[in-house]
Amino acid sequence: MSRSAPLARPALLARLALLLASGALTACGGGVHGTPGGSGLRDPYFPKAGNGGYDVTHYGLDLAYDPDTSRLSGTATLTARATQDLSAFDLDLEGLDVEKVTVGGDTARWNRTGQELTVRPHDDLDEGRTFRVTVRYSGTPKTITDPDGSEEGWMETEDGAVALGEPTGSMAWFPGNHHPSDKASYDLTITVPEGLQAVSNGELTASRTAGGRTTSHWHTAEPMASYLATVAIGEYDIHRTTTSDGLPVHTAVDPAEADASRKVLAQIPAVMTWAQDTFGPYPFSSTGAIVDRRGDAGYALETQNRPFFPGAPDTGTLVHELAHQWFGDSVTPKTWRDMWLNEGFATYAEWLWAEDHGGDSAQETFDALYDHGEDDYEDLWDFPPGKPSSAAHISDSPVYLRGAMVLHRIRQTVGDAAFFALLRDWPTTHRHGNADTDDFTSYVEQLAPDKDFAPIWDDWLYGEGKPAKPGP
Repeated sequence: MSRSAPLARPALLARLALLLASGALTACGGGVHGTPGGSGLRDPYFPKAGNGGYDVTHYGLDLAYDPDTSRLSGTATLTARATQDLSAFDLDLEGLDVEKVTVGGDTARWNRTGQELTVRPHDDLDEGRTFRVTVRYSGTPKTITDPDGSEEGWMETEDGAVALGEPTGSMAWFPGNHHPSDKASYDLTITVPEGLQAVSNGELTASRTAGGRTTSHWHTAEPMASYLATVAIGEYDIHRTTTSDGLPVHTAVDPAEADASRKVLAQIPAVMTWAQDTFGPYPFSSTGAIVDRRGDAGYALETQNRPFFPGAPDTGTLVHELAHQWFGDSVTPKTWRDMWLNEGFATYAEWLWAEDHGGDSAQETFDALYDHGEDDYEDLWDFPPGKPSSAAHISDSPVYLRGAMVLHRIRQTVGDAAFFALLRDWPTTHRHGNADTDDFTSYVEQLAPDKDFAPIWDDWLYGEGKPAKPGP
C-alpha cells in the first residue's frame, strides 16, 4: 500500500467536507450528527406518552416479585429500530430505581426527569438500525391515578398484585415506548414465591419451581400495545380447555370467585364461536379470562388474549371484553382520541349479542338510549364520541354508548348486508395494526360510495349536543 504526501490543512478540510457530504465518510460510531428522539408523541390527551425516534419490535421482560416486601426487580430488553439518526432516546418509566442501562451491550449514560428515562448510547444510532437496549431496575412499583380518578399501573391485591395499563399504567412496571401506536411481541419471565401463580398474556411456554420460587415464561407472538400487557400474581384456579374449533381457552380464577364465575366463564366457547361468525377469524393464539377478587380493580380490561375482571363478570361484560380482542387489541387506535373505535364496537357487540340471544334488538336499544338514556347516563350528550372533551373523559358514556349509536346509524344507512360485511372486513383489513377515526370514516365511505354519511359524521360522531332523531 503506497502512502501519499499529506495534504495542506485547507485542502484537507475541504476533502473531509466533500467526503462527509457524499456519505463516503461517516462520523465516529456509525452515526451522522444524530439528534435526540422526542420525549413524547404529542398524543392529543397524553402528550408525554410514547417517544419519538424509534419503533419497538420486541420486549423481553425478566421480572421477580415478592408480595411480602412489595419489591419488583426486573431486566427489560427492548429490540427496536431507529426511525431517525439518534444521539439519544427516551423510555417511559414511572418510579422504580434504574441500576444500569446498556445499548448494544455497551454501557450507556442515562438520566431521569419525571416519567422520562433518557438514554444516551455510547455511539449514535443510524436511521434504520436495529438495536437492543437493556434496563436493569428495581423498587416498589406505583399505582397511578388517571385523570378520571381511576387507578392503574401496579396494584397490590390480598394475595399478590395485578398490573393494568390503560392508558399509561404499564410504565409503572417496565420501561418502554408506552403509546398504543407502537406494538410489539413480548416474552415475559416472572418469578414469584412458591404457591403463587403468575398469569400473563399469550402462551405459557415453561414453568418450574425450585428453591421456594416458581418461574413462569409467557410468550406473546402477535403484536400487542403495551397498555394491553398484564401480569396477575396470586392464588388461582387454572383451567385449560378448547373451543369447538380447537382454540385454547385458559382461565385463571381467584378461588374466592370460583363459584360465582363458573357459569359465565363456561360461556366463553359459545361467545367465541358467535364472535368469529360476526367479526371474522379470531386474531390471536388463545383466549380466556383472569378473574381476581371483587375490588382488586375498579373495572374490567381487555388485556390481550385473556381479559381481566375484578370479580365474576356478567355475560354482557364478558362479550364486551372478548369483542375488544378484535376492536382495540388487534385493531388498535393510533391515538387516545380514537377510543370510541374500541369502546363503540365493543358496546355494539353487547347489543348484537342480546339481539341474537332473545334480548332487545339493537334498534330497540338505540331507541331507548335516545329517548331516555340521560336518565341513567347524565353525561350521555355532554360531548361527541369522536372528540372527548379531555383526558379525564376518554372512558365516559359518550365514548361507549354514543360510539355504539354511530355504528347503528351506519347500519341504518347501509343496511344489514353491508354493515355485517363491515364488521368482518374492518378488523381483517387492519389486523394487528393501528387505525384512527379518519381511517374508519374513509373506509365506510368507500364501502358505500352512493350513501351520504355527512349527517352521521357531523351530528353523531363530532356534533355537540343531542342530534335530531333519525327518521324510520
